[in-house]
Amino acid sequence: ESDTASEISFQFNKHKKTPSIGSHSSDMASVSSVSGSVLSVYSGDFGSVDAQGTVEFALDYDEKNREFQVHVSQCKDLAVVDEKKGRSDPYVKTYLLPDKARMGKRKTSVKKRTVNPIYNEVLRYKIEKMVLLIQKLNLSVWHNDPLGRNSFLGEIEIDLASWDWSNRKLNWYPLKPRSLSAVNGVDHRGVMSLSIKYVPPGSLGKMWFMLCPKNPPSGEVHIWVKDVKDLLQLRPSGVDSFVKCYVLPDTSKKSYQKTRVIKRDTNPVFNHTIVYDGFHTEDLKDACVELTVWDHEKLTNHFLGGIRLGLGTGLSYGISVDWMDSTQEEVAFWQEMMLAANEWIEGLLPLRSL
Repeated sequence: ESDTASEISFQFNKHKKTPSIGSHSSDMASVSSVSGSVLSVYSGDFGSVDAQGTVEFALDYDEKNREFQVHVSQCKDLAVVDEKKGRSDPYVKTYLLPDKARMGKRKTSVKKRTVNPIYNEVLRYKIEKMVLLIQKLNLSVWHNDPLGRNSFLGEIEIDLASWDWSNRKLNWYPLKPRSLSAVNGVDHRGVMSLSIKYVPPGSLGKMWFMLCPKNPPSGEVHIWVKDVKDLLQLRPSGVDSFVKCYVLPDTSKKSYQKTRVIKRDTNPVFNHTIVYDGFHTEDLKDACVELTVWDHEKLTNHFLGGIRLGLGTGLSYGISVDWMDSTQEEVAFWQEMMLAANEWIEGLLPLRSL
């Protein structure tokens, strides 16, 4: 991948809103079909009861098989979710942090109608010991609701770097409520430095129109990805990162752009510029620039964090979409660009995961 400006064109006007939704149902269907974009994959569960009770478990590392093992024994005195029936259907779930998507979740079976469930199950992770020691274990208990949202019952988080690995005994731990950062979805994943600029239609002057009278110029959005600081360190050697970019609702190959990979650096400098044309001024309120940072590996890439630049209205061309969820900082950055045509707007935005 080159560090010089790369350019991509596509037409937003085929998705323009018209008075009759039925007259452009095929276009609207294509917009709604891509509503589950990259960041939305990492949404979490929900809960509405106070955490209480304890959980008994033990930790071990099998050197021979290079396997981390969580021995989940039982829980006591969990919160009651269905007060009318006096029941909870609990299960235990684990993640390795900071990047829970990398190793995935593990969970026990569901024990029905009990606040004192007994599991005696082992949750296993294939992982090198050196990598494990820069992780944290998040163990949480949930009520299973097959017809609705699962309810959070409590959690415990353990820093594995300071864990006593000679301790293989089962021990009881009090379940705690979700931290304020977890409730608000705030987990530090790094900060991206970038600049954006909107060039309205006709800004290139009369000469361009004379050269291309049949194809009058549309507007352009310029995105200058400068650098990212404090990325998650997934392994001792650091992280091999790159940035993906889409302008939603378009998730086709025409919309997809990426930077080169910067190896073994948690503070990568990309200095990469992308130009998207095909914009009309009215498209800015319905489009969303999604920038996501990934760790590159041979078999698969791992999500590190991202930002979404847009108005955050929840709607795109009249259709409800989950990717129109920009934070206040992201919305303010996008609005500043809309109000200052032909000017570079500089920003420093935190990466996030939904």
